[in-house]
Amino acid sequence: MTNDSGTQILHRNAHRPLAILLVEDSPADAAMTVHALREGPIANQVHVVRDGEAAMAFLHRRGTYAAAPRPDLILLDLNLPRKDGREVLAEVKADDDLAVIPVIILSTSSAETDVLRAYQLHANSFVCKPVGFDDFLRAIRGIENFWLTLVQLPDATAR
Repeated sequence: MTNDSGTQILHRNAHRPLAILLVEDSPADAAMTVHALREGPIANQVHVVRDGEAAMAFLHRRGTYAAAPRPDLILLDLNLPRKDGREVLAEVKADDDLAVIPVIILSTSSAETDVLRAYQLHANSFVCKPVGFDDFLRAIRGIENFWLTLVQLPDATAR
């Protein structure tokens, strides 16, 4: 959503930009995702971590992430170094405080076993990363349109 001058506006349910945690080990995929989200209509702050251990440190505000905001949304790759995305998903959804944060799996895998396992671990959605740049941007825009425009998210600052 933009105003008449074309500038970003806040999500209808927030008084601040939405905080998005992107857990992605591919620098190219991370850059494309950040670009797509920053160019979109909803004001957001994208925080990128490159592995599962850093994701959990960010979510628990440990170490260098002590001042990290609580994310409104998590975009999570499955195949990560140090701690696999499936492990991150399981830990997030097993934690009463973190479980309410929507987790969108954004993976190159389209294997039925990966899709099924992600939903068994309570992923909120599973999106296969398209290979082409334009298709990738459309996929990110689709996530943004649904999760940041249509869906009402709980206020991350209220927890």
